[in-house]
Amino acid sequence: AAMVAQTVRELGGVDILVNNAGIQHVAPVEEFPLDKWDAVIAINLSAAFHAIRFALPHMKAKGWGRIVNIASTHGLVASAQKAAYVASKHGILGLTKSLARELGPEVRVNAIAPGPVLWPEGGLDPALQDEIVAKTALQRTGSPDDIARTAFFFAAEAPYVTGQILAVDGGWTAR
Repeated sequence: AAMVAQTVRELGGVDILVNNAGIQHVAPVEEFPLDKWDAVIAINLSAAFHAIRFALPHMKAKGWGRIVNIASTHGLVASAQKAAYVASKHGILGLTKSLARELGPEVRVNAIAPGPVLWPEGGLDPALQDEIVAKTALQRTGSPDDIARTAFFFAAEAPYVTGQILAVDGGWTAR
């Protein structure tokens, strides 16, 4: 609520909302700490719902809005020991489709399912990075710019697209 209020105060409204927050915890389900489950679901799924809920009145008042939810390829496929993360990202995709049906024609809602992306401030063990790269058709990890360009496409270049999930994964899910 505070984020949306500040945006309205400083920018005059909310036209485009990109939900891009996420955390992960890896553990077998029988050992998965309940507080970690709750945190992953809260940040990865519930936070997007709340941001949308608060931004939506401003979009509806203008009769125009774009919502881009950043999910993960783990919203499309699963991995062991990532139950909360996978569930939250599947949830984001379901939320995207449901809201596209509910909010059209005024508001478009789409999702990006990034594959392996290396952020400048983070690094991977070189062996792990090589293993990840070997599983992508493009033989590289994604970049933040790859994701940003896709968000721009959904926000500004796709007037007849809603309820869609685009895997931006270098072909990782094409296995």
